[in-house]
Amino acid sequence: MRKTLSIILALLIPLTFCSTAFAQPKMNEKEVKAESAILMCMDNKQILYKKNETKHLSPASVTKIMTVLLILEALEEGSIKLSDKVSASKYAVSMGGSQIWLEEGEKMSVEELLKAVVIASANDACAALAEYVGGSHEQFVDMMNERAEEIGCKNTHFENSNGLDDTTKNHYSCAYDLALISCEVMKHDEIKKYTTIWLDSLRNGETELNNTNKLINTYNGITGLKTGTTSNAGFCISATASRDDFNLVAVVLKSDTSDERFDTACKLLDYGFNNFEAITPEIDKEQITSVKVNNGYFKEITPITSGFDKIVVEKGNKNISYEYDILKKVNAPIGKNDELGSIKVMNGKNQIGEIKLVSPNSISRITLSDVFKDLLSKI
Repeated sequence: MRKTLSIILALLIPLTFCSTAFAQPKMNEKEVKAESAILMCMDNKQILYKKNETKHLSPASVTKIMTVLLILEALEEGSIKLSDKVSASKYAVSMGGSQIWLEEGEKMSVEELLKAVVIASANDACAALAEYVGGSHEQFVDMMNERAEEIGCKNTHFENSNGLDDTTKNHYSCAYDLALISCEVMKHDEIKKYTTIWLDSLRNGETELNNTNKLINTYNGITGLKTGTTSNAGFCISATASRDDFNLVAVVLKSDTSDERFDTACKLLDYGFNNFEAITPEIDKEQITSVKVNNGYFKEITPITSGFDKIVVEKGNKNISYEYDILKKVNAPIGKNDELGSIKVMNGKNQIGEIKLVSPNSISRITLSDVFKDLLSKI
């Protein structure tokens, strides 16, 4: 038996927001000049707009966000350091497209190569880092595909670390998966130190690095992330931005021109920032009732909320309610973090989020032997 309780919460809305609720605005489809696109809240993966979001397409150099993620994770776990020197292999220097013209045997630090990848989209630097972290380029690509699967990417398969697609046969991703990978990358705040650089240089100023993402200088709140262009992929971008602690990613794939790519990304981000806001659900702890435990060492247990994220709502929306759905009783044994109920976050009749209620600790099942021991202890 479950107990359902609905509580209407009047949210405090800043004066700059509209004071009345209204229907969710829709993105003008004519403004999305791309074969595939998505707008996602990075705080909770909530989708605000989508167009052919799972269609298999070549991601071009947007592929590099997965390479960058693996580099950041290797740095975090300590298997490599920014100061490590990486020697360019024959394979790395053979890359075409955007590059910093590495010479075979030339050494650069991990940080220098990371800058070259993130700012200038250098394919040779990308391959050099992949070989350094993976042991070989092939092993690194295996790592990329394994990590993509862990993140939840179901429509992605990588064949190289940089996105060059002139010789690949099965290198693809989709807007949704690239948004998920972008969210993982942006969890590493240190990457913004590189993604927001407009101009830099290597080799004592001899090699200039120009950011391929022109939104860095033009869009308010931009934090990254990566562009991509090939004749097969068209013009692509994963654009991340943050305003008032509201974090969005717009992925645009296969635009016809560079300007259309940037313009579409801007319009998607504007749509998100102008019409939505992220709120933290306000939980009424008094509504979280205890659950009876049959045949357990303890007779009842009070659930706790499992880590929950922000919820995205239309600006000015006051029609938010919470439905508490909690088990009345359970049978022992109970494990720590076993689910005991949930709190549904509702926008009118539509569910827009869910918070799990779990056991704060484990409870063992009491045995006959335990009962006798308890009786003897009381004699």
